[in-house]
Amino acid sequence: MESVVVDIVRLPHAADLPLPAYATPGAAGLDLLAAVADPVELAPGDVRLVPTGISIALPPGFEAQVRPRSGLALKHGLTLLNSPGTIDADYRGEVGAILVNHGRAPFRVERGMRIAQLVVARVAQASLRERDALDATARAAGGFGSTGVRT
Repeated sequence: MESVVVDIVRLPHAADLPLPAYATPGAAGLDLLAAVADPVELAPGDVRLVPTGISIALPPGFEAQVRPRSGLALKHGLTLLNSPGTIDADYRGEVGAILVNHGRAPFRVERGMRIAQLVVARVAQASLRERDALDATARAAGGFGSTGVRT
């Protein structure tokens, strides 16, 4: 597995919280924690930006993706809007998680709760080359649902 150094600042409102960490040696995402002063109640359908208490500096050629945690999604219907949320290498603000409660019951976000994952990945910037037409493929312009649901 490739390794990359990411500079991180723990913000004052997260001084007592641990830094993001991988839950297991094979984990792809660092667990992000809720850096809320008081519990946040999300009623069904509510959307809330939850602070994580960290800012990061990614090296050029990398991005960070804020992704949902599968257990929260399955058990409570809690997920992230704008998922995955992209953090660009030149962003220096606080990392936040846009939580949405798709569940049937209210969900309480408490300080230090693991609310999302942060996956660091390589990216490439594309050079666009305008053409009059594109090369032909078997799929052509077949879009959403064009390949069916059965093999």
